[in-house]
Amino acid sequence: MSTDASYPERGHVETGGPAAVRQVGDGQGGHVEIRKLSVGPMDNNCYVLVSGGEALLIDAANDAERILEAVEDLDVVTIMTTHGHQDHWQALAAVAEATGAEVVYHPADDDMIPVEADRHVDHGVELSFGSAGVRLIHNPGHTPGSTSVLLGESHVFTGDTLFPGGIGRTHSREEFDVAYEHVVEHLFSLPDDTWVYPGHGDDTTIGDERPSLEEWRERGW
Repeated sequence: MSTDASYPERGHVETGGPAAVRQVGDGQGGHVEIRKLSVGPMDNNCYVLVSGGEALLIDAANDAERILEAVEDLDVVTIMTTHGHQDHWQALAAVAEATGAEVVYHPADDDMIPVEADRHVDHGVELSFGSAGVRLIHNPGHTPGSTSVLLGESHVFTGDTLFPGGIGRTHSREEFDVAYEHVVEHLFSLPDDTWVYPGHGDDTTIGDERPSLEEWRERGW
């Protein structure tokens, strides 16, 4: 899947191992460096998006020391937490304090995250770093505030809303239906070659997952 010689197949990274690094287009004629590392006992992916020496960090999930090593050469301007489950914010307080970065997440998950947001964000909000930016996609279901991060039109960081093989875990058919509806509307409207960077494990693409949509809907998970 990957055409970057230095980027592992499907962006595979091991917890405690080296980060996977690639350069991608930002959709505006420039480039963004993506650093992907796995942290903590639940194989959480932490992503660092870099432009012009500034960085957007997605999910300060665990192992603050390791995350800080990964960004020591950067000015981290924003930390975006994709949703409120504990495994996605355990290093948030320490990383935010050390970097001075703005802490942002969706207000629907406010009571799940013990680190106060500097700013609440919702669907369509744009976050800037360096000369680049991303647009947020609110797709609830896994949690009420679950939010994906879209870079250009061909790279999306989905937290726990979309993985290879299915959408993120839900606890009832009603929650699943909400999650499925928003994933179909907001993620599967993206081109098939859109690269998907999930909150755990390896990458996929929208095109690889699209043929399974009806199967997911029928099974309800």
